[in-house]
Amino acid sequence: MAFDLREYAATVRVTDGVYGTELQGRGPAGGCPELLNADDPAAVEAVARSYVRAGADVILTNSLSAHRFGLALHGAADRAAEIARAAAEIAVRAVAGTDTKVFGSFGSTGRIVMTGDTPQADLAAAFAETASALAAGGVEAIVLETFNELAEAEIALRAVRDACDLPVVVSMAFAFGPDGTATMMGESPADLAKMAEAGGADAVGANCGVGPKQYVRVAELLKEATGLPVWIKPNAGMPAVVEGRTTFPMGPAEFASFVPTLIEAGADFIGGCCGTTPDHIRSVRAAVDGGQPR
Repeated sequence: MAFDLREYAATVRVTDGVYGTELQGRGPAGGCPELLNADDPAAVEAVARSYVRAGADVILTNSLSAHRFGLALHGAADRAAEIARAAAEIAVRAVAGTDTKVFGSFGSTGRIVMTGDTPQADLAAAFAETASALAAGGVEAIVLETFNELAEAEIALRAVRDACDLPVVVSMAFAFGPDGTATMMGESPADLAKMAEAGGADAVGANCGVGPKQYVRVAELLKEATGLPVWIKPNAGMPAVVEGRTTFPMGPAEFASFVPTLIEAGADFIGGCCGTTPDHIRSVRAAVDGGQPR
């Protein structure tokens, strides 16, 4: 029986944090975290298990850039299917014997569709390849995350729909405009909701870009625009460079203090993006379990 993401979201669900923060220091400096799926799968699985132990209902796969465009930067474009499938299989092993779900994740190619520099068919083929590999690895849904351009997110959604029959979450980064609720390209949460509904998505959301305070309003706008479940994964505050290293200032307790407000605003899935750790997710779990009426 197919996984029903919308029914699953009837209860507020806790998602994971990021892999990158936890995998820092493994592999060559400036390397590709996704290649660790093949080079050091035990390390990736340990991170996945840490989020399961922290209480996540959903963990993502270590595959944000596991498509031919992202891997091309590391000379591994031809390994996209291998790396994506390995990411899924690692996460599936990590949740074995638990109720935690695995959603396969990938993000933007970094190309701007409106410039026309990259054929849309090439983007779609890359997204379909990764989605197919994640599905083959055993994930229960696909999350399109950290997209900055609605046109690219739409291409990705269509590609996933063509490649597999899994539920799809479409999540974009909102951090621009007068009130910080627009994408880099000036698109609104309502624009995302309209596209996602028309394209057959099962949930919409926001991740990365800003911290949880700013995403309260984005969650409200998404909930006003659609009946689809709302997925929210903010950063642990705004990044700062300290002694040459990017850091995020918000600790677990402060991060989780926004959970009740996010739930009231309409968030159905709550987790973390850049700078969040298993400790942040443990605090989110406690806040969700503390109860907050809608």
